[in-house]
Amino acid sequence: MPKAEGGADPTYNLDMTDSRSGPRFSWFVPIDGDGDRIGTLRAQRPPIFEYLRDVVLNAERLGYHSLLIPTRFANGSFEHSAPLAETWTTATALCAVSSQIRLLIAVRPGITPVGLFAQQAATLHEISGGRIDINIVPGGIQGDNERLGITGTHDDRYAQADEFIDACAQLWETGGPLQFEGESVRLNGALVAPTPTPPTPEWYLGGASDAALRLAADRGDVLLCWIQPPEPMQALLDRARNAFALTGKTPRFGLRTHLVVRDTEAEAWDAAAELLSEAHPDVLAQRAAAVRSTAMVGAAAQARRVEDDRLGERLWNGISRVRVNLGTAIVGTPQQAADELAAYRRMGFDEFILSGYPHLEEAERIARDVIPLVEAAERDPEQVRCVRSRS
Repeated sequence: MPKAEGGADPTYNLDMTDSRSGPRFSWFVPIDGDGDRIGTLRAQRPPIFEYLRDVVLNAERLGYHSLLIPTRFANGSFEHSAPLAETWTTATALCAVSSQIRLLIAVRPGITPVGLFAQQAATLHEISGGRIDINIVPGGIQGDNERLGITGTHDDRYAQADEFIDACAQLWETGGPLQFEGESVRLNGALVAPTPTPPTPEWYLGGASDAALRLAADRGDVLLCWIQPPEPMQALLDRARNAFALTGKTPRFGLRTHLVVRDTEAEAWDAAAELLSEAHPDVLAQRAAAVRSTAMVGAAAQARRVEDDRLGERLWNGISRVRVNLGTAIVGTPQQAADELAAYRRMGFDEFILSGYPHLEEAERIARDVIPLVEAAERDPEQVRCVRSRS
């Protein structure tokens, strides 16, 4: 089998002393459940509110910028009928018990009518003190929307998302009454009161298809990308920059990745293997079916099979065997993980949405052992190059 690509290459280089603000580091809310094993029928730690609250308050204490709350209609890390915390209800409760950290809430257009959603989001924006942002997910997981009787092609969903964001933004800006006549969104005098206090929630858009990049450029504030090896990652950013150039907007990029970090490289790879050591055949089959013949470009890239699941020297996509959507992790020591993140930073990423199993303990490990090294590289880019040359 051909040798997999190497780790993130520091030759993809945007000057880290440029005018961009410093990188932001965010964390993840495990609405599927948590533990140091994934792919089992049930999670070691079910997604009860008390546990998710502890994850959020711990991340807030550690100084993370935001928390991504994903959206799905069946469990995506364990057997698909395992307990799952519903996204918007959970986000509302977590806003009430936190005070500083932002919440990036994933939303699928077409599930909630846009006029109602605009009012809901404006209300939560007020309750939280302006701490929410919205991650629009047009594509979702293959077959997941259909669970709720919602159909439509890949392109249909991106067109619907465009109208959804447009109508919502108009309601937030004006308060209405709004007349909106689109193909999938129609409003007849819709109102939002009170409108969100500026700044309004930012829009995060993901995806790797041409339709996804056009939508991000037209309507988004941040393009959120799942981690890939450097060559395809650089190609995706080049395509995204071209799309943003057509709109005259300056792109902002976020990177979503898992981390498996231990004191030694051998320990990190052992920990990665342990994550899947109790994976159940039913879960493996469910996840394989979820990406079979998928129209989602990013999902297909995450789940592609290579020898030992090694996409590169420090990139491992074994998680994709048991988890929907993002299935790739950086694996290594704190310094190796920091080097990888710093290299992606030089590609142009401004925000890093990180996760690790279990999320409660790993948030502390990453905040203590990895993020300070990335921040040091930001201050002194030459230092990280010296470290890499010695490794």
